[in-house]
Amino acid sequence: MRELNNQLALLNHHVGVRLSLRDVDLDCLDLIARHGPISPGALARRAGLHPATMTGILDRLQRGGWIVRERDPDAADRRSVTVRALRERSAEVYGLYAGMNASMDDICAGYDESQLELIADFLHRAGEAGRRAADELAEG
Repeated sequence: MRELNNQLALLNHHVGVRLSLRDVDLDCLDLIARHGPISPGALARRAGLHPATMTGILDRLQRGGWIVRERDPDAADRRSVTVRALRERSAEVYGLYAGMNASMDDICAGYDESQLELIADFLHRAGEAGRRAADELAEG
């Protein structure tokens, strides 16, 4: 697991370099793409970052043309915004992960359906364990 984590972190770092994004900026862009539109506060909590740090990250992502901040029409506070990733930029990101995605397709082709379900279950449970451990460390 540690080796996989290291290799994925290295891959993400190289993708970020190609896109002129800091590692944390790329991580937040991924969270926005997966969970957005999302409020900056909710994004900060999900990323485990201080809201002031998140403001700087969002400023960089917006300047780079990766995201937009939009007024939240459902919020009681007129100053409330949500953050949304710009779909037209996603092809740049996906293109840089194409080699890894092709490799994963090849790897998955070597397993039958029940094995893939078992692997998916393991990865889901491992991810949940990681989230719980991170939450515990953040609280205490």
